[in-house]
Amino acid sequence: MKSSERSFARRIDLTSLQLFVAVCELGSIGRAAEREFIAASAVSKRLSDLETAVDTALLYRHSRGVTLTPAGESLLHHARTVLFGLERMQGELSEYADGVRGHVRMHANISAIVQFLPEDLGAFASEHSQVKIDLQEHLSQEVLNAVRDGATDLGVCHTGSSDDPEGLQSRPYRHDRLVVVMPQNHALARCESITFAEVMEWDIVGLQAGSSISLAMRQAAGQTAKPLRQRMQVTSLDAMCRMIDNGLGIGLIPDRAFALMHGMGHLAAVRLDEPWAERELRVVARDFNALPVTARLLVEHLTQHSAPATENQPLAA
Repeated sequence: MKSSERSFARRIDLTSLQLFVAVCELGSIGRAAEREFIAASAVSKRLSDLETAVDTALLYRHSRGVTLTPAGESLLHHARTVLFGLERMQGELSEYADGVRGHVRMHANISAIVQFLPEDLGAFASEHSQVKIDLQEHLSQEVLNAVRDGATDLGVCHTGSSDDPEGLQSRPYRHDRLVVVMPQNHALARCESITFAEVMEWDIVGLQAGSSISLAMRQAAGQTAKPLRQRMQVTSLDAMCRMIDNGLGIGLIPDRAFALMHGMGHLAAVRLDEPWAERELRVVARDFNALPVTARLLVEHLTQHSAPATENQPLAA
């Protein structure tokens, strides 16, 4: 290493990098200070020192918070890589300690959180009480982006088949099937199955625009000449059921999610007769072999009841 490179390395400290990433993720020095339990003035001083060390501005400061400069965008990418490497090192070293301890960062979509993760994570926690799991709910595409950027260790979500996976790996987790939910007295309630073309004859209560179900509906609607009569969008499955129960439309919900919420109102579910109604949830990571030991244990736990996974299978988002 050249002397200039050693000098640069000595000017950058890990605490400042961690605080910089926190500020970028939250968009505010104040909110980052609250999350990291440090005074906002101390965070601001760390950031100023960091900008001095790299000899360029990293953040635009304004009344609503902060945004990244082009140099800040570059540093954020490298900072996450450095911190990810440190967590990997910590995970490998923890294998030599007595017991398994640590924490796993995890993002998942609403279908996984409602249908499967409570039981699976509860069972894992009972076996590994010293492992903390930080779980956040996001849309499937946001989950993939977080894994890709190193903002989380693992993701659980539905995946598509067209976008470049950019090196992500995935393993099978669970399957679900979409059903059409409607009031029990609805004209379609006695059908054994219905097509999406029949669904499109009615007002639809849907999830927010970026959800995997909403994207699938819009793609299916785009292949027909009919407009999608989605009159209402909500952010949760229970809110959707309440809207449907009060006569505001019909909607698509994963079958197990509906079974878990079956007591909510007077609702019926009919099988959606479309190939895309069968869906697969997958566990995604940058590199499963490079994960800390605690994250690898969680992956093994989540995938133990799934079909055998193809090692290092690329993900199509």
